[in-house]
Amino acid sequence: MNDIARLADRIRDAETVVAFTGAGMSTASGIPDFRSDSGLWNRFDPEDFYYQRFRADPAAFWSDRLALHETMFGDDIEPNEAHDALAELADDGQLDAIITQNTDGLHARGGRGDSIAAELLELHGNAHRVVCEECGRRTDAAPVRRRIESGELPPRCGDCGGLFKPDVVLFGERLDEDTLYRARRYAQRADVFLAIGSSLTVEPAASLPRTADRDGATTAVINFDETPFSPTAAFDIRGDVIDVLPDLRASVAE
Repeated sequence: MNDIARLADRIRDAETVVAFTGAGMSTASGIPDFRSDSGLWNRFDPEDFYYQRFRADPAAFWSDRLALHETMFGDDIEPNEAHDALAELADDGQLDAIITQNTDGLHARGGRGDSIAAELLELHGNAHRVVCEECGRRTDAAPVRRRIESGELPPRCGDCGGLFKPDVVLFGERLDEDTLYRARRYAQRADVFLAIGSSLTVEPAASLPRTADRDGATTAVINFDETPFSPTAAFDIRGDVIDVLPDLRASVAE
């Protein structure tokens, strides 16, 4: 029996199954990663996207942020086979939560319907929303980007006049405490914890597989490359997530 079949057995027997996903989940959809040789941080300066710069010079920040957004997402970004496989596992009652480092919103669009059956925790926020720094109102980012393209720099909230910020965790900001708390609780409760397409190097999110392992979960790394957690994981499956996850979902369904 191969690793995918053995992991599928563990998933079928589990009460709580949690998936944790990183940038490798979305590269097949055309979204570049950040840290590889062809990643975004070789095309943009990370220093431009610190929260301190947003506060000090929001107009320049937003100009650079618009260029970053266009490079990341283009025009035709859609969920890929890996997103669909996780969504189908959730629809089948075999996946309870997806915790993601990604801000692309693709997990919510994967699978058979318009929403995902698992709880979705977006640790770093969602790039398709903006949030007002003053009143906290969240809204769709697309109209705000069009206002920026028309010369409104920086964009401001129509309700209170406060600055709009991308609804993502910028460098120098802390993760949302409630979202991180719920993610840690899922890691503690998991019977199976899948770490998918993540380098597992960015804290505090990278500690979640270790938390799951410490509390008795069967842990699996599904990634092209070795991660710091790979030697500890019960399963270390090297491969493309768009191949491995559909195979895993099919094996669970057998």
